[in-house]
This record gives sequence, C-alpha cells and structure tokens, in this order.
Amino acid sequence: MRKTQLANNLHYHIFNRGVDKRDIFIDEKDYERFFLSLILMNDEKDGLMIGWRNFKESHQNTTVVDFLRLSLSERKKLVEIISFCLNANHYHFILEQVSDRGIEKFMHRIATGYTRYFNDKYHRSGSLFQGSFKAYQIKSNSQLLRMSVYVNCNSEIHGVQSANKYKWCGFSEYLERQNNQLCNKKVIMSHFRDKNDFQNYAEENIRDFREIKEEEKSMFFE
Repeated sequence: MRKTQLANNLHYHIFNRGVDKRDIFIDEKDYERFFLSLILMNDEKDGLMIGWRNFKESHQNTTVVDFLRLSLSERKKLVEIISFCLNANHYHFILEQVSDRGIEKFMHRIATGYTRYFNDKYHRSGSLFQGSFKAYQIKSNSQLLRMSVYVNCNSEIHGVQSANKYKWCGFSEYLERQNNQLCNKKVIMSHFRDKNDFQNYAEENIRDFREIKEEEKSMFFE
C-alpha cells in the first residue's frame, strides 16, 4: 500500500519503466496485450481478462468491444483514462481515480498480469518494472491540458515517431483518427473549440517540450 493514498476525482500523472531501463515491449503482440489489459482490467470486479479469453474461444470473429457490450451495464470502472502512451521501455498515463484506491488496484493488476505474460513469453523471471508506479497529482486545469499533450504525444517528444502516426498513444483518438474508446476526452476537449484547435495547441507544446529536452542535454554535456 502506498504511503499517501490517491484521492477520488483527482487527476494524476502515472508512469514507470522497465527494470534496469530494459524494454518492456519487444514486439507488436506485447503492445496489444498491454493495451487489452487497459480495457479489461479497469473494473471493480476481477476476471474480465479470463472471461474474454473464454468468450474468444467460442466467438472467433468477435472483438473485445462486442464482449464488453454483454456486461456493460454491470461494469464499474476503477479509473478514467484521460491520456496514455506506451513506449518501448516505459509508459505514461493521466488517470482520474473514480473508485476508492482505484489507481492502485488498476496499476497493480496491470503490472502483475503483464509481468506474468512477459516472463512466460520470454522465459525470464523476476520483476519487469522498476518498483512501484510513480504518481504525481495534477493540480490545475492549465497543468492538466499541458500534461495531456506530454503524455499523448510522448513518442514524438522522445523522437520515436510523430504522435499522429503512433499507434500506441491517445493522440489519434483525440484527433478522431482512431476509435479505441479508451480515453475519456471530455475533460480536455471541453477547453477547445474542436479537434483542430486541440491539435494546434498540442503541436505548439510538443515543440516546447522538445526544446526543453534539448536544453537539458546541452546543460548536461557542458
């Protein structure tokens, strides 16, 4: 249990990376498995992942959305996922806690389930993540908007790939180019006229974040 409990109806920047800075995603299937966890483990009841596997065996052409429709009225989320990005050796989220200890329960399930999957697949043992996840409260609307860009566009800020082309982040969902229905966009998009207005804001802040990173590198090597 964390020393300081995270509070309901507040937003937190959540992140962690692989132990010894190792990659936690090796191939496309790993990203898919982690992404599936974000959908199926966000419920006060446990067991949706097993339920999905059983359902999939008898419904080969179905999707996880079809499966969730069957139990939609019974679901109660632990968190609202506002923004996310999965990079090769680390992840970022902005989460709103909507159930008591929801973030803690959600992240514990994600880490435990994915570590078991990863260790079985790659014939390893032990911890995959660098300790417990890190959590910082976001304390203002302006900080929330700016951090939503930092998280959703983290692949571009790190020079991996443009956020609008990167599959494993929330930016394309905000621009309505994907319909994963993972992110709750309302709290962010309520501050913008439309998706184009948000995109302009995001691009401006991406440049700012990248400039800050370059300045930090320059200072380190001086």
